[in-house]
This record gives sequence, structure tokens and C-alpha cells, in this order.
Amino acid sequence: MSSKGAARSRGQQLAWMVPTALVALVVVVLVARWLREVPAVTGFVTDYPGTTELPETAPVGLPAWVGWQHFLNAFLLVFIVRSGWLIRTTQRPKGHWQPKKAARGKKPVRISLNLWLHLAADLLWVLNGLVFVVLIVVTGHWMRLVPTSWDVFPNALSVGIQYLSLDWPAHGSWVSYNALQVLSYFVTVFVAAPLALVTGLRMSPVWPASWRFVPMSLARALHFPLMVYFVAFTVVHVTLVLATDAQGNLNHMFAARNDGSWLGLVYFGIALALMVAAWVVAKPVFTQPVAALTGKVTR
Repeated sequence: MSSKGAARSRGQQLAWMVPTALVALVVVVLVARWLREVPAVTGFVTDYPGTTELPETAPVGLPAWVGWQHFLNAFLLVFIVRSGWLIRTTQRPKGHWQPKKAARGKKPVRISLNLWLHLAADLLWVLNGLVFVVLIVVTGHWMRLVPTSWDVFPNALSVGIQYLSLDWPAHGSWVSYNALQVLSYFVTVFVAAPLALVTGLRMSPVWPASWRFVPMSLARALHFPLMVYFVAFTVVHVTLVLATDAQGNLNHMFAARNDGSWLGLVYFGIALALMVAAWVVAKPVFTQPVAALTGKVTR
């Protein structure tokens, strides 16, 4: 199929997928609002409003380093998703990279510039993640991200019903996240991110051939759905941030403040502009000069 035919096919798919998704969303909201009127569900939401007790030593507030880590994580994820999509959809790479010196007794590794960017962004993303893990352990911030009691599950279900019915749960992220946030953040940081790292490395040329404990078929089956998960998580996350309390949430996340200022919105605008720029420059024509600093670039 030609590139024009493929583009037309994708356009036709979007033409029916978008309205279908909107109709499905409306149906889900209507069902959730009906459920909220059912006595048993009403009692359930009353018994489990959506928050769980944190340990007494849990920190209050979001320090500045959380905001920086949050931005760097999203910024690098743009490069990872963009380059990963180019790897998946590009049949003829516009450039290749190989190290200046090959390992003794081995042929030099030669990869596409898209894969080089993907691996380079992955490396920085992992380093940022390691710094984040160290900081949450040292500061005790992990208690805000890791479930510490079993009632997180019924509370998370309650929060889900409240969100879907468009009747937002109590908002207090400066002190603690609601149960659904805790579970989603825990899965993203401690399950999805490590799986994405391991499966990505398994498919890359840096994975030692003797390490066979992760089957290639499993890595290929998981890696792309994990990318879809991160994109979906980001879309839902940003939507709820803006829909529930944009001013307060952006102040918490980007300005480390719990007040009524607009500084968080300003920082968010700057961060968004940088991420859009990252999406634009994540192409071989822009990455080639940078890749040439670390190895040999060829057509």
C-alpha cells in the first residue's frame, strides 16, 4: 500500500473511531450517573469516599523536585513515544548510527537513527527514574505512591464511579492522592516502567545474546501495548488535572505551591511548549548532528 493509501486508510479509521469513542463515553457516563442513584451504590460511595489513611510520618505537600522529575519524565517520554512510533512505521530509515569503535571480535552494531534516539532517550529516562526512586525513598514520599492498606481497592472503585459520573471525588492531592490515583501511579512507576525498560532492552542490540530468560516473543508482545498504556495514562491524567481543578493542580505539580496563584499555569505553558518542540525535533534530520557526536552516522 502506498503512503497516500495508508494515510487515507488511517483517516477513514479515525473518521469512525472518534465518534464511536465519544458515543461510548456518553453511555458510560449515563450508566455511572444511574448507578449513583442506586441505594446500594450510594451507600458504598458513602462508606468508601475514595481516600485511605496514610502513615503518620507521610510527608505533606509536593516539593519542587517532584515538579522537576514530573516534567523531565514527560519531556523524555515524548522522545521515547515519538521515536518508538517512527521505528514501528518507518520502512526505510533516513540514516543509521554505529559506534566509532566496535567491541573486539564483534561486528559493529548498526542501527537506525530512530532507534538511536529511542535508546538514548530511554537511558536518560531511566536515569531520571532512578533519581526519582532514590528521592522518594529518602524523603518518605513513597508513602504517597504505594498502597499501605487493603481498603485502597474499594476506595479506588468508588473514585472510579465518581469520576465516570462526572461528580468529582474530594480533592486534596496536596495532602494525599485519592485511592485510584495511588493505584495508577503505583502501577505506572513500579510495574509499567520497569516492564517497558526490560522489554525494550530485550529487543535492542545491547541485550546480551546469552541472556535468554526473557523470550523475544514476550518482549515484542508487551512493549507496544506498554507504549499505548503510557499514552493513554498521560491523556487521562492531563484531562483530569485540567477538569477537576486546573489552577490548584498545576500549582501543585509545577510550582510546588498550594495557593491561588497562576504561576503553575505559566510553568505548565512553558513545559507544554518544550514538549511540543521535542515532538517536532524527534526526527532524523534533527537528531543526526547529535548522534554524530557519539558515533558514526551514515545513510
